[in-house]
Amino acid sequence: MDHLEHCDALARELQQFQQDLAGADLATAVPTCPRWDVLKLIAHLGGVHRWCEAMVREVAQERLERRTPKPGPDQMVAWFAEGGELLLATLLAAEPNEPMFAWGTDQHVRFWSRRQLHETAVHRFDVCNALGRDFTMEPAVARDSIDEFLDNLAKSVYFAPNVEKLKGNGEVIHLHATDAEGEWIIRMNSDGFSYEHAHAKGEVAVQAPISDLALMMWGRRDPSGERFKVFGDDARLRFWLANSAL
Repeated sequence: MDHLEHCDALARELQQFQQDLAGADLATAVPTCPRWDVLKLIAHLGGVHRWCEAMVREVAQERLERRTPKPGPDQMVAWFAEGGELLLATLLAAEPNEPMFAWGTDQHVRFWSRRQLHETAVHRFDVCNALGRDFTMEPAVARDSIDEFLDNLAKSVYFAPNVEKLKGNGEVIHLHATDAEGEWIIRMNSDGFSYEHAHAKGEVAVQAPISDLALMMWGRRDPSGERFKVFGDDARLRFWLANSAL
């Protein structure tokens, strides 16, 4: 997916998010984000959207401080929607190849359209899961979500130090989507991990619908669930999931 495709998918995610929030009890606890309820989750995500919008609008070369005043609970859903619209408009107006600050591997504006798509999609799952509502992720978005996670994971060590433990002696984790195109080989090397799109035997293999594989990588689905089939060294998979948690 490129910048415009990320923006288009983000627009659909934001629209669906509003539908999922319709009539919601904002005091509902969010099990996948301990200590948060729906109100706190959308306050967090709305703040991230507005912070990112300022970063991209200014083409910031250094990380800006987050200073985002938030409204009261009664205005939070409308404020969240407005922030998403502002973010999307700024991303669409930006030059995707312009260099700017980003905490991941791609130090360009286009990093942020991709990052905010997946930030929004995963948190929409959190809300749907909390409210008992259906959640679907487009296959192309789910595929890119796994790639984005793996592309940036090594750079996240400054806020997720356990990522440093993701090393080994060439052991392989094989992810295989069952309902769409998508295979990943994650190799645990002595100096870190690498990945590629390929089919190969590994110490452990995981098969599941592509949306569920993406949610597993983001710590939102447990591979012991009925949606998954795991073959081989389950401990190796658990080691990966425990130490790659963001």
